[in-house]
Amino acid sequence: MLRIHFMQQWFGLSDPAMEEALCDVPLYREFVGLDGGMTRLPDESTILRVSRL
Repeated sequence: MLRIHFMQQWFGLSDPAMEEALCDVPLYREFVGLDGGMTRLPDESTILRVSRL
């Protein structure tokens, strides 16, 4: 989740945009350590909760 937060900052993505990018861009999933076929991707609300910690 920390890598997702970094990507949001680097690319200026909102929580919904980050969720969509993780679904659409395999390289993003690989960078954050998620396998789209085997692992459930975090949704917008999960990304928001973690970013507020």
